[in-house]
Amino acid sequence: MLNQTEVSEFILLGLTDIQGLQHFFFISFLLLYLTSLVGNGAIVTMVISEPQLHTPMYFFLGNLSCLDIFYSTVTVPKMLTGFLFGHQPISFGGCLAQLHFFHFLGSTEAVLLATMAYDRYVAICNPLRYTLIMNPRTCLLLAVASWSTGLVHAMMHSVMTSQLRFCGHNHIHHFFCDIKPLLNLACSSTSLNMTLLNVVTTSIVLGPLTLVLLSYLYIISFVFQKVRSQEGRWKPFSTCASHLTIVALLYVPVLFNYTPPSSGSSPKKDMQVSLMYSAVTPALNPLIYTLRNQEVRSALKKILGRKLFAGGK
Repeated sequence: MLNQTEVSEFILLGLTDIQGLQHFFFISFLLLYLTSLVGNGAIVTMVISEPQLHTPMYFFLGNLSCLDIFYSTVTVPKMLTGFLFGHQPISFGGCLAQLHFFHFLGSTEAVLLATMAYDRYVAICNPLRYTLIMNPRTCLLLAVASWSTGLVHAMMHSVMTSQLRFCGHNHIHHFFCDIKPLLNLACSSTSLNMTLLNVVTTSIVLGPLTLVLLSYLYIISFVFQKVRSQEGRWKPFSTCASHLTIVALLYVPVLFNYTPPSSGSSPKKDMQVSLMYSAVTPALNPLIYTLRNQEVRSALKKILGRKLFAGGK
């Protein structure tokens, strides 16, 4: 009879049970999380306050930084609590909410990166019409479309998962409520959920990635055909390097985790790969853009200079 009891909460088992490692992981991921909050918060502040950054490229970068703040906040604080206090209970509703926001923000970021690639394509291949094509209304529509696609995708997963029946075993071998670990605990059929994961989620990953690759193929083709000087060729590639690095950091681990065969992968490997895009990448994104981008660096110096001047008064 015990196996038929409906589950009202789950237990997140986290990354490790080894106490020494828990303390090390707590400090490491706390530093990464604070780096993500401070770095992405600084970029959002700069994009809003500095007129020189009121361009389509930085509008999308501001959206990306907002996403990264929320994205890491969905999973990392709960994981940090687990390192301090051991296995973490989470209610059924809380688990569904975590799953929903994780996939909402993650799929929004995947689509947004494709939008940013399109922006770079227009800027490099059609510079004379750039301000006409990437006008404020178009930029706003592209951003809304990115967030809306992510929301619809996440709603599909959260609604489908809420319809499943869970009974008996409630230990999740993960540091947050992801789809695959939850499906492994379900008592009812998960075939429709697996189809959704393999078809729709794969499309959300591969569709934007295809657009990113096409954009860069057009950029490379344009640069080698139209630009003769070595210096002239290097400049467009240097402006795209930050975006390409972020694309690789997000898409490589996501492809590993969410493209078929989803059912045959190891839970431990899935968990390790999830760490990359849920905790590490959001902390690296602002560093990548700040270190490689002269405009962001000068805007940051300007803001810090104003604060130091105000403090000196």
